Amino acid sequence: MFRRFVVLIVAALPLAFAADVRVVEEIAAKVNGDIITRGELDQRRKDIEQQLRGEGLTGQRLSQAVTEYSSQALMEKIDELLLVQKGKDLNIKIDAEINRRLADLQVQSKISDPDKFHQYVREQTGMTFEDYKDRMTRQLLGQRVIGQEVTYRVSIPEADLRKYYDEHGSEYVRKEQVFLSQILISTEGKNDEQTAAAEKKAKDIVARARKGEKFSDLVRDNSDDPETSRNGGSLPPYQRGIMPKQMEDVVFKAAKGFVTDPFKVGQGFVILKVEERYEAGQAGFDEVKEDIQQKLAAPKMEPKIREFLTRLREEAFLQIKDGYVDSGAAPGKDTRWQDVATLKPQTTTKEEVAARTKRHKKVLFIPIPGTNKKQSAPATTPATAPPAAAPAKPPTSGDAAAPPAKQ
Repeated sequence: MFRRFVVLIVAALPLAFAADVRVVEEIAAKVNGDIITRGELDQRRKDIEQQLRGEGLTGQRLSQAVTEYSSQALMEKIDELLLVQKGKDLNIKIDAEINRRLADLQVQSKISDPDKFHQYVREQTGMTFEDYKDRMTRQLLGQRVIGQEVTYRVSIPEADLRKYYDEHGSEYVRKEQVFLSQILISTEGKNDEQTAAAEKKAKDIVARARKGEKFSDLVRDNSDDPETSRNGGSLPPYQRGIMPKQMEDVVFKAAKGFVTDPFKVGQGFVILKVEERYEAGQAGFDEVKEDIQQKLAAPKMEPKIREFLTRLREEAFLQIKDGYVDSGAAPGKDTRWQDVATLKPQTTTKEEVAARTKRHKKVLFIPIPGTNKKQSAPATTPATAPPAAAPAKPPTSGDAAAPPAKQ
């Protein structure tokens, strides 16, 4: 994901140790248990330059703009880490929302094959699907922290919220959607007798669910899908035209709480539960009131957000190496790089960085399509942006504060 600053430690080593040479990179800052590397900041500068070129800047104007934006890079990275760490402390859950946004993106792209969709994301953003999903997760988690800890303190009169809703009703027209949970009973590698036993097991589970057993417990104890079994079987929301027709015909007519008979699919037998179903049409005011509140509060929030991030800095273990500047530093806080004998080394190996950023590919039993459109989506800093809808095109590899990339 990132171009890395590398140091080859070879000059002082005998040739006999050449095979043990390790590539390391410089640590620019430590934020509680996380680090920021020079490679990440260098990559940020490259992303900014690419995006500014896409806006048509050249020559001296380009150079000045890159310098100005890049001077905020360390501050933005520290902001992001502090917000993500706070989100984890507050136990804010956003997995379902991330899945929904990725599903919407895939629906718009009309790419049903998961591998092809992942390749599409790479082509559009310059990032792997896992890194893109991680970027989206970190930004949304930061936004949720801001919403929970800052936005609610900014009060917008009910009349203003209702006025905005009445004037922007088209923004809140909802497509028909169904939210599902699944149990998969695998038949892969099984003979006819074992397949018959798997079908019987699936039917027994349906009967138990319809008698009132908790579906998430049945998922945990029986589902053979390792990914969805960890989150109670939850799937991203689906719109018509994505699922196999025999499933779609059932779940889009069923009421909330309905448990289907087992469906035979390539991997085995799938049982679906309808967790929620929305008809197409205008979303009610109460359903979108919180989103409107966040949108209208955003212009008033910036100074309050900066105050909040300053407080997080004051409470954090924060060490910044000489030569790097946090433009959002808390006044009076000592963030000097301390004696290396009492801290971790000032460099880290590429393997260690890879280990802390490793992502796991997630595959669902039903392919979910996304978008071939190339639509510019202005990026915003996690520290100032309210929660936003998923973009029709994946944002570029630059962090949130940079201007849009060239399409």
